[in-house]
Amino acid sequence: MSLPEKSRHQNLLVSKYTAIKQLIYSILDTSLSNYTKNKLIICTTYKNIPLSQGRDEKKIIYISGIALQLSKSEKFPAMEIANGIVSHISANYDQDFKIQVVSPGWIHLEVSHPLLAAWLQSLVIKEAVEALEAREAGGEITPITPSSSLFTAQYAHARCCSLVRLAIFEGLIQQGEPNQDDSESSKQRLLSSILTPNPIPWLNCDEKLRFHHPASYRLINELVRVVDSLAFPNLGGSLNWEKAATPLSRAFETFWCKCRIFGEVKTASPELAQARIGLVLATQSVLKFLLEEKLGIIAPYEV
Repeated sequence: MSLPEKSRHQNLLVSKYTAIKQLIYSILDTSLSNYTKNKLIICTTYKNIPLSQGRDEKKIIYISGIALQLSKSEKFPAMEIANGIVSHISANYDQDFKIQVVSPGWIHLEVSHPLLAAWLQSLVIKEAVEALEAREAGGEITPITPSSSLFTAQYAHARCCSLVRLAIFEGLIQQGEPNQDDSESSKQRLLSSILTPNPIPWLNCDEKLRFHHPASYRLINELVRVVDSLAFPNLGGSLNWEKAATPLSRAFETFWCKCRIFGEVKTASPELAQARIGLVLATQSVLKFLLEEKLGIIAPYEV
């Protein structure tokens, strides 16, 4: 992938969106407008566009039944509507999604690996920035006893923190140091070098994610699912955030048990080790937000 293409993925997602679902809603909304402008079909807001994440643990796939919904209300063939929408998406986002129409009119959008890498990188940078701000504030890390009902999520967050500290100690990654200069130019320089390597080497030479173990993709699926829920908490009714945190915490536990980062992996495949620690950072970012912002409890650094 050329540098402009890499920048395109970063700009497409990171600068405007926090959730992949948010991005797809925007694309579907634009594609619907393009398709319907010459037809007697009136679409409402994207909140009425049916969209759900598929259950394929090896891929990130979204499924929309918008063509089926419009077919019933507007008396157009569902396959015709679906193909019209997909035609626009394919013409503009063919590097970001693998798209297909499945009879009788389902639209399947598989997220590309480069776009997933850009999204994961946005979570990693968010965590790195917050960690730096915490160090600049000069706060002490105080171990706490996790609440019994949320022990799994709090323990997972603490485990993320310990793995990141070990990665820094062993030189696998580096995080920015506190800076006393508050000028805007200084902040911009700091953000550009907040984490080394930046970006994390998520992709191999074939532009595929470096992960092979199923546990890695299960964790990515859960990260996508939780961040989607954070962005759209009201689309499916009220959410139980404690229940949302539990599958993510368990997926992380399986990941760090099954996917080694240090030792032989760090020596033989340092970029794979860095990509795996990137997943740890991404998980830490999401768990911290869930614990502190949605559940109102401390995200412990140690237990």
